[in-house]
Amino acid sequence: MTEEPKKRRFLTTEQAAEELSVSSNQIRALLRTGELRAIQVGGRGMWRIGVNDLEDYIAGAYRRTEERIASGEIVDDAEPDADYAQ
Repeated sequence: MTEEPKKRRFLTTEQAAEELSVSSNQIRALLRTGELRAIQVGGRGMWRIGVNDLEDYIAGAYRRTEERIASGEIVDDAEPDADYAQ
């Protein structure tokens, strides 16, 4: 019988940054503003972000972006991101 790999419950700031393709500094900024929920464990700077909290942040970011597009606040006339160009 094969065991399924254990799913992580928490991510480091570096792992969360990798998931969002941003810098660790950007994740720390989101933590400071409270936009991204996390817990501090151990010593100073030891943050852990719940996988569900990261998913909630992503869902909220999609919702906020949709609202900004619908209101006309965001008009994207720039070139497509090179990572998504076809």
